Amino acid sequence: MICLAIDIGASSGRHIVGWREEGKLKTQEVYRFPNAMKKAGGHLVWDTQELLAQVIKGIRAAFARFPALDSLSIDTWGVDYVLMDGDREIGPCYAYRDSRTETAVQMVHERIPFEELYRRTGCQFQSFNTIYQLFEDRRTGRLDQATDFLMLSEYLLYRLTGIKRKEYTNGTTTGLVNAGTGQFDPVITKELGLPARLFGPLCRPGTAVGQLKEEIARRAGGRCRAVLCATHDTASAVEGIPMEGNQPYISSGTWSLLGIKTPAPITDEASRLANYSNEGGVGYNRYQKNIMGLWLAQSLQKELCPQKDFGLIAEEAASSLYRETVDAGDARFLSPAAMKEAFDGYLREKKAPLPAKEADYFSCAFRSLARSYRTALEELETNTGLSCDSLYIVGGGAKNRFLSELTEQATGRRVIALPIEATACGNLKIQMEVEF
Repeated sequence: MICLAIDIGASSGRHIVGWREEGKLKTQEVYRFPNAMKKAGGHLVWDTQELLAQVIKGIRAAFARFPALDSLSIDTWGVDYVLMDGDREIGPCYAYRDSRTETAVQMVHERIPFEELYRRTGCQFQSFNTIYQLFEDRRTGRLDQATDFLMLSEYLLYRLTGIKRKEYTNGTTTGLVNAGTGQFDPVITKELGLPARLFGPLCRPGTAVGQLKEEIARRAGGRCRAVLCATHDTASAVEGIPMEGNQPYISSGTWSLLGIKTPAPITDEASRLANYSNEGGVGYNRYQKNIMGLWLAQSLQKELCPQKDFGLIAEEAASSLYRETVDAGDARFLSPAAMKEAFDGYLREKKAPLPAKEADYFSCAFRSLARSYRTALEELETNTGLSCDSLYIVGGGAKNRFLSELTEQATGRRVIALPIEATACGNLKIQMEVEF
């Protein structure tokens, strides 16, 4: 069986073909493209048509090398979605770093206190969660004509096949899925005045979607089936980790997702106060926390040294003598006009010396991330009662040896950094288990 994993993150996408040889998963990257939010009408948005065009180009590249392709699936980041009026897209597709939900958060919590939301869903608070975005859409009338909303992975699969399917792991990033039932919570949606028509049943990873549409097959140069993997990229990444036993993981990219598998959601007060989330896995719960991640370094790189690669950046940061840190979770770092100024402002408030050179800023960023990993890991062990001796890191951050060393020092745990395409591997693994 030959499968195609289309793995799209907030900064790039890649198409990776996989097959099994002597029981082992073999992979080959066939296409890669950049991705980024754009500014339009004073907001941060995603260009869905460009994303779809890139997806189709990558499928064409896959068929050019592997004409006998059997299936494909798409995973993306969570939270963001496309509103639909039947077959028509209701634009724009807002990006999670946009500030449009500032009013909506308070209005949602006036109707349902966050303590109750957490008890029902186990979903951590983030101002950009889908629940707040959809409420803002209701407030501004964008839901009046909406017949559906599709998470980005679901939307892209719909455009490829003409079939709409909602998927469980991505659904659990919305803040609208009941932790007990694994389906959208009608109590929450009714209380917030969100139309019931938007919230169809959630399918589990491994569900077939359908064949590529004729038009898409012509453009892509071949026909194959589409299926649902764990369409939230972190869920697929956890499936792709070759882990011994059950140990904590960090899926390290634009965001760092630190967590561990648990049999069921943990929605107690300690978890709420630590802002841990419970999100869907493939037969298990992912008890995890969002940490600002490599966004800090990516933003600094764009401002300070756009031509410099991250390997050299990490080497220079390792030689820096600067030891100050910031709180990586501070809201000022979410979407600043200038990341360097955000660092400077935080450090001035802390009455700490400012970095003197580029490498100092990156040293500060990486050390701050390692410190946040330590705090999150301590909370995880306390709240779950689990103890661990290892910490697995996958994703782009696994290539950063300096960050891994800092993490090992900060946490006191053996760091196993696996610079593999774990998300694509998990995506492929799920496809290969689907029976047609």
